[in-house]
Amino acid sequence: MNLGYFSYPLPANEPVLSYAPGSKERAELQKALADAKKKEIEIPQFIGGKLVKSGNKFAIHPPHERNHVLGYYHAGEAKHVTQAIDAALKAKASWEAMSWENRASIFLKAADLIAYKYRFQLNAATMLAQSKNAYQAEIDSACELIDFLKFNVHYLSEIYKQQPISSPGIHNRLEWRPLEGFVLAVTPFNFTAISGNLPTSAAMCGNVVVWKPANTQIYSAQLIMRILTEAGLPDGVINLVYVDGPTLGSIAFEHPDFAGVHFTGSTGVFNNMWATIGANVGKYKSYPRIVGETGGKDFVMVHKSADVDTVVTALARGAFEYQGQKCSAASRAYLPSNIAEKVKTKLVAEIKTMKMGVVDDFTNFINAVIDERSFDKLKKYIDTAKKDKKASILVGGNCNKKEGFFIEPTIIDTTDSKYVTMVEELFGPVLTIYTYPADEYEKTLTLVDTTSPYALTGSIIAQDKYAIELATNKLRNAAGNFYINDKPTGAVVGQQPFGGARGSGTNDKAGSQLNLYRWLSARTIKETFVPATDYRYPFLNQD
Repeated sequence: MNLGYFSYPLPANEPVLSYAPGSKERAELQKALADAKKKEIEIPQFIGGKLVKSGNKFAIHPPHERNHVLGYYHAGEAKHVTQAIDAALKAKASWEAMSWENRASIFLKAADLIAYKYRFQLNAATMLAQSKNAYQAEIDSACELIDFLKFNVHYLSEIYKQQPISSPGIHNRLEWRPLEGFVLAVTPFNFTAISGNLPTSAAMCGNVVVWKPANTQIYSAQLIMRILTEAGLPDGVINLVYVDGPTLGSIAFEHPDFAGVHFTGSTGVFNNMWATIGANVGKYKSYPRIVGETGGKDFVMVHKSADVDTVVTALARGAFEYQGQKCSAASRAYLPSNIAEKVKTKLVAEIKTMKMGVVDDFTNFINAVIDERSFDKLKKYIDTAKKDKKASILVGGNCNKKEGFFIEPTIIDTTDSKYVTMVEELFGPVLTIYTYPADEYEKTLTLVDTTSPYALTGSIIAQDKYAIELATNKLRNAAGNFYINDKPTGAVVGQQPFGGARGSGTNDKAGSQLNLYRWLSARTIKETFVPATDYRYPFLNQD
């Protein structure tokens, strides 16, 4: 029963705390870090409101302190995926029938719990298990996740208001139904906010969800699940399981009630998912929604009119914040010959000031890469570049995994515009620079557009407005998020809806109405007040 039309106005973005020396938030976060490191926690799966312990436990270590144990998670197996799907489908009828105002209140309460009660614990969890510094954790696991929850409530309320016109004697209306079945959310290690958003955006629309986080993000994912439970999320609406991808796919993608997948991860994995879903499409009750944000080879294109300091700062932050482990991180830069040497000299000097180490020391800008597999992959690229005649290491290049997976922020300078690190996604603190003739700007724009199969983010840095307009037009399809005189990272919910096309995903723009439409299925209802009682139309009458 609807007793009123409730208002969910556009919220303000969550303020970012500074964690400056002497600040209250700095002391609170340091305490949360110390408390988390004092205890080893046991992390069960969350299925149908039950804490499920498989007994098959794996240790969780901070990437920057390999010998420290934060806790143990209980790995799942095929039967747990089946149990999660069954629990979700059991919860479906009650959840989708719940009034919108009560559904919305759960996610708004979760946002406030993160903002006030759990802010420092969630930031500490992200810092320790995913090796983020205080600021990167704050903008991710606190601010962005809060924004996702609050803005999505507003956006969904706006969608629900959208109704068709009615002619005399007729009332038309739209129902915005959840999908018929369950949604699978597969989330990455690098952003706690993405991990929280992918299952909750679908659930907010009335769907039930099976959620699989990356193993390296389980430590903070389980805390999100506990917060959602405290906020009042009913049992079975979101079910959190820790299984490997093939096991998950073998069950979920064969199920007739599979209704969609919300994914962030590698392009290769997403392509395999799409192929499997396509092969099984005849088994499903409905055509599944396939939403994915995948890889990137994000560029910074610099014009000869660019301000040198602006370029240096954009590259230093864009390439090396969170060790370059952002889908949007600057990975390839094109410098014009007239300012290239000035930019490289200043950039190298800046990078040499970046401290690297554990997250507890707030003076460290650089922390560890996520795991040994990532470390080994990045080291291989760097070692190859050291021996290649087409490349040289301008700064960094040292790698050490004795105590943690530390790779220095590294710049590769190449004379080959199609050098391997200009083309392939690395996902680490490695930036490759190519210098082009300053008078070949338009030709180089074509090079930028055609070098990579990805199209996630990119930026143009210039003071010449004609150059900016030319780049904006020629690179229209090269990036789903395009930045002018800024780094290609740092999208804010409500301000820059995020997503790319080509090999970077379906461009369904997380943090906007566009994404929420994917988890809704509209039904048109026409009610005729005075029905016709004779099939004959006036044109049938004789003259």
